[in-house]
Amino acid sequence: MDRPPLPPFDATTAAQKARMAEDAWNTRDPARVAQAYTVDSRWRNRCEFIQGREAIQAFLTRKWAKELDYRLIKEVWAFRDNRIAVRFAYEWHDDSSNWFRSFGNENWEFDEHGLMRLRIASINDLPIKESDRKYHWPLGCRPDDHPGLSALGL
Repeated sequence: MDRPPLPPFDATTAAQKARMAEDAWNTRDPARVAQAYTVDSRWRNRCEFIQGREAIQAFLTRKWAKELDYRLIKEVWAFRDNRIAVRFAYEWHDDSSNWFRSFGNENWEFDEHGLMRLRIASINDLPIKESDRKYHWPLGCRPDDHPGLSALGL
């Protein structure tokens, strides 16, 4: 089953792919998000190595149980052929109401069907005050008129 847009990517299709990923992750639905990856997809997320859709879904379930009120913005950094590099930032709080902004970069590689077969993520967490939050849209997809990372100075 194809998951367009398909590689090779151009500026428009790379941006579409990044926005589709952002929108899916903002649902915080591990089963839905996991469907964007090949059944044997490999991840490095921070210092954790994950392989396969089932493991990805389990990881995301754990992630969003800890990272509450999660809101994410992704922006394409570079693309070529079947690869896209994005930078991102997301805001969340823990169960003690401590807020964080997590910054990072992801390198993505896709198969011919548009499924991600490799994801390499480097992420840093910055404690922030609730008053320093920049993402105030209702939970779910970022509204089209909400500024992106560059416009927010991130």
